[in-house]
Amino acid sequence: MARRLSREVKIGNVTIGGNNPIAIQSMCNTKTEDVKGTVEQIKSLTAAGCEIIRVAVPTVEAANAIKEIKSKISIPLVADIHFDYKLAILAIENGADKIRINPGNIGDETKVEAVIDAAKSRNIPIRVGVNSGSLEKDLVKKYGGVTAEGIVESALLKTKLIEDMGYDNLVISIKTSDVMMCVKAHELIADKTDYPLHVGITEPGTLSSGNIKSGIGLGLILSQGIGDTIRVSLTGDPINEIISAKTILRTLGLRKGGIELVSCPTCGRTEIDLISLANNVEKLIMNYDYNIKVAVMGCVVNGPGEAAEADLAIAGGKGEGLLIKHGKIVGKIKEEYFLDTLKNELDHWSDH
Repeated sequence: MARRLSREVKIGNVTIGGNNPIAIQSMCNTKTEDVKGTVEQIKSLTAAGCEIIRVAVPTVEAANAIKEIKSKISIPLVADIHFDYKLAILAIENGADKIRINPGNIGDETKVEAVIDAAKSRNIPIRVGVNSGSLEKDLVKKYGGVTAEGIVESALLKTKLIEDMGYDNLVISIKTSDVMMCVKAHELIADKTDYPLHVGITEPGTLSSGNIKSGIGLGLILSQGIGDTIRVSLTGDPINEIISAKTILRTLGLRKGGIELVSCPTCGRTEIDLISLANNVEKLIMNYDYNIKVAVMGCVVNGPGEAAEADLAIAGGKGEGLLIKHGKIVGKIKEEYFLDTLKNELDHWSDH
């Protein structure tokens, strides 16, 4: 697909926009003041494929923790600030690679300008965030409610405010929990600015409903070439956000690498514990970066045929299964050895 051509913006050691890959972002759910816990979570997210991480900065202690956290991680660190402009400045002084603000809730223009001056002194980007829940009352009145048009106008007004203060190292984020409104907003803003766009569906819900909403919304947005960084916001362990983001990007052909898992939905013919196997295999493959397809199938009807299309597969039978590589049966194994066998194959996959 043709990507929307946006200007390049450098966030720490990651460059977004232009022809650069769409970067995967997440946000810690630890207390930022808890440096040890936050660093541990960031390292786990990095290992899973996170490329930019955001932390909340609601206190002076959190802002001061930025310096130590940043010294212990390898991916760019974004500070998320609401209301107190002094915290934004402090986070910048402590080495944040980017800050996320909504100028509308920072305060008057003198406070916004103080933040801009601090960012300008270190040439770090500002993510201008607008959510449907924070839309200005005059725009709600103008458009007869919260609308895609109002969200876009709000974002463009805020970017102009910052441009008028002499700064244009910006990323725009416009989000709403209404999936189709969010899609429309991105379609509207795409040709009105060349700033990189951070895309996502805000507050979509739990792992189940959130994945469906994000998959539909991000699929529609990204398939039009719109988007430079993404976050799949989910209630729960942020590791799931990374797994979902990678799956969405690979499904759309926007990301290569990483193992694709194929598994059947199970039925009355299934005579192995396929559900546990599929879940365990999903966790297992996160540790490998091969651009291959792994299949775990539950019965002899569809199993061998589907498995033959994968690079590595198990086609289940009754308490046992066939090990298939590149479409050829290479052995028969007992059910209790399925996972260990797959792990051994992946550990030695570079030998193939």
